[in-house]
Amino acid sequence: MISRTDGRQLPALVEKLADLLADTVNGGASIGFLAPLDRAAAVAWWKARVEAVSAGGLAVWVARDGDRVVGTVGLLFPDKPNSRHRAELVKLMVHQEGRGQGLGRALLATAERAAADAGITLLHLDTETDSPAERLYGRAGWTRIGAIPDYAADPQGTLRPTSIYYKRVGAGVSA
Repeated sequence: MISRTDGRQLPALVEKLADLLADTVNGGASIGFLAPLDRAAAVAWWKARVEAVSAGGLAVWVARDGDRVVGTVGLLFPDKPNSRHRAELVKLMVHQEGRGQGLGRALLATAERAAADAGITLLHLDTETDSPAERLYGRAGWTRIGAIPDYAADPQGTLRPTSIYYKRVGAGVSA
């Protein structure tokens, strides 16, 4: 089950989301952290998101399998008047045990629909070049516009390129 969480619900999910974050990073996904990711650092990172979720600048969806958190995705909304038509897709994560079963695609589709429903017409993201995530975005109809070399270190500390993607959603565009 995938559901949106709010600023009141997020604190109760921080521990489980931290486990997911650590699993994702320690499993090799380049999402801004180095491995091994300390659990306390993962908890602190999620706790730091609560204010943004409460204020509406960040929307977070959580996928659960029973009591376990098995996936998440976020939309980061700009705060400038000239960019309120777009959002950045951030931190799409699927637990290693749940990969290859369509959960990543379901989380992505959920965020795309929610963005369109909120009046967002343009989504963008960056992801490690040649990663499984990059294949997911390509299959989901996102357009790759290029790559930046040596953009970020992967979880092992090696500098890797990132690919930049966008997708138009809403107002007459099929997601």
